[in-house]
Amino acid sequence: MAVAAGLLAAGLAAPALAADDPSENGQLWINEPYDKTLPLGTGGGQPPSRTLGVGIYHDNENVTVTDGKLFIDISGLTGVAEVTWPENCTPSGTSAVCDVPQVPTIGGDYEDQVFLKVRAADGARAGAKGRIAYEASATGGPDGTLTAPHESFDTTLTVGSGPDLSIDPIAPVEAGRPGDERTIPFRVVNNGNESANGITVKLYASYGLRELPRYDGCTYTTVDGDHDAPSTTATCTFDQALAPGDSFELPKPLTVRLAPYALNERLDLDVEPGHGARDIDSENDYTALEILVDNVADFSVTGDAISGAPDETVTADLTFENKGPAWFGNLGSGEPAVDVRLIVPEGVKVVGVPSGCRPHTLEGGYYPQQTGAPRYDCNPGYWVREDTRRTFSFSVRIDTVVSGETGAVSIHPAFGEFGEAPFDFDPDLANNTAVLAVN
Repeated sequence: MAVAAGLLAAGLAAPALAADDPSENGQLWINEPYDKTLPLGTGGGQPPSRTLGVGIYHDNENVTVTDGKLFIDISGLTGVAEVTWPENCTPSGTSAVCDVPQVPTIGGDYEDQVFLKVRAADGARAGAKGRIAYEASATGGPDGTLTAPHESFDTTLTVGSGPDLSIDPIAPVEAGRPGDERTIPFRVVNNGNESANGITVKLYASYGLRELPRYDGCTYTTVDGDHDAPSTTATCTFDQALAPGDSFELPKPLTVRLAPYALNERLDLDVEPGHGARDIDSENDYTALEILVDNVADFSVTGDAISGAPDETVTADLTFENKGPAWFGNLGSGEPAVDVRLIVPEGVKVVGVPSGCRPHTLEGGYYPQQTGAPRYDCNPGYWVREDTRRTFSFSVRIDTVVSGETGAVSIHPAFGEFGEAPFDFDPDLANNTAVLAVN
């Protein structure tokens, strides 16, 4: 798959004062595809073009960067591929300078600025490889100029022959409601130069998506959620042949029912040619569709009250509960669905730590020992059902009897706070805190 690069870049010499001020620092990067496969022409005809999106960006939102120049060297494509330059590029021989008047940061609204049309060269053979090299400069930063040096960023183009199955873009589903049935517009096109003799379609539906259609030729598997998040997977084999340019749709529309406990759902779609054939460009064989549902999940935490004599060891139970009605899972990142946090009260020491809990300093830093830490963060997993209840039992030794001493107990998402996007599904923040009381 194409990936954003940016692994290597030269450091900028800057005055010591500027280097110490994060608002004045910055680095210029190039966002380019790592590789791309170009199909030969069908039946000996002219090879089709592919679009190659490239852009530059910087990494400091406090700095304005302008007058970007992207330098593109295609001398390594001789005999392999041909390039058609866009209007914002000025070519000269086997290179071009492309203008980017405003250089963005790499935030969620980032878009590439330069779009090259590339195709296999006439006479090129399958397996031939070529390389595009990039460098860039822009105005901004502590020294007035930012650079991304030559040879630090490149794209490898490979000439291929075979089927190229591509899933048409599917817009995310927003503002779904529990109980809704949604139809997913699923269509596959063969953009390659050879036929696909059959097609395999794989569907992954997260826990809140129910009633996947039953197609002949499909095998369905349900994960009950003992370890991985509960889900349904279908693997389907169809014998339909797809000639170059042909499209495929499922025998009947792909629909999903939003369960009463649906929240942030995910439908993964994957296709590949049948009979073990290799797709020459797997980048567009897969998509993960986000399905957002208007629902809530009431997370809560309960503390405990313990008592004992000096040197006595007692059990302190901290309980996380999802009161629903929705489940929740960090299906993409795999980060904890929630952190249950304990600030250890004065006068006691944790001598036994339950599974899933990690010791920290008060500020959340590394703590070298499992026991005796001033803070613990406990992880019930990257997903929780609509009725999950998990108790973390600590063994606590009372060192000093101090009447009425308490330690804070609270719950937190992987980043940010509950009540704030994207964790604004919790309708009652009052039950997100409790205490561990001693004596």
